[in-house]
Formats: sequence, structure tokens, C-alpha cells
Amino acid sequence: MYEHLSQLGIKKPEEIERYSLRQEAHSDTLKIYFSRQKGELFAKSIKFKYPRQRKNVVVDSGSGLFREVTEINRSLSLVIDELDKIVKPVYSEPDVKKKILSDLRHLEKVVAMKIAEIEADLEKL
Repeated sequence: MYEHLSQLGIKKPEEIERYSLRQEAHSDTLKIYFSRQKGELFAKSIKFKYPRQRKNVVVDSGSGLFREVTEINRSLSLVIDELDKIVKPVYSEPDVKKKILSDLRHLEKVVAMKIAEIEADLEKL
């Protein structure tokens, strides 16, 4: 029934609890969270990265100027359509300030983990 989710290797889509979508540079990151099973401390999740599609759009037809824009990958949009059928998201007005702060905190964590990884590699040398 969920063709695109099964292509991702998701065999039990009924266990999907929620998902998040984040744009990072030239790619979109989809993270799917599954419901926590009995005895598990944390819910299981999987992450997929999709490159953004690039298009050249005419800025001024008279001069022939183009500008490169990016948009969501078509296969990702099909996966999101299936996920929306499963989780039935509740839409609300996004709080831009909270989203920016959340993205900033996430970036801080990613950078800190990468720095620690590089420092550990340096110690090995």
C-alpha cells in the first residue's frame, strides 16, 4: 500500500509515529520516528538524505538572465505524501523564532560532535 516507504525498507509503516524534515545546505534530511516498543528506552528512528533538485529559472526574459533555485526532490515529496497519510499531521502556524532557535541548537550539537570526532582522530595520530 505504501510503495515509496517500502522502497526505503520500511516493512511496518503502521509503527511510524511521526517524522521531521530539515533542509541542510543542498539536501533535505527526513527523519522517521517509530513508536517505542515495550522495554525500549528510546524510540527507534531512521534518517534519509535527499539532494535538492536544482533548476535554472528565468529572472528577466528580455536579457536572458537565469537564477539557480533548488526545490524538494520528487521522490521525497512522494514519501512525505505517504507519511502524511499515516501520521495525519496537525497543522499550526509555525513560530519562526522557535524554529530558528531549534535549528541553531541542532547545528551546535552537530558541530560539537564533529569537533569531538576530529579531536579523537587527532589523538590517535
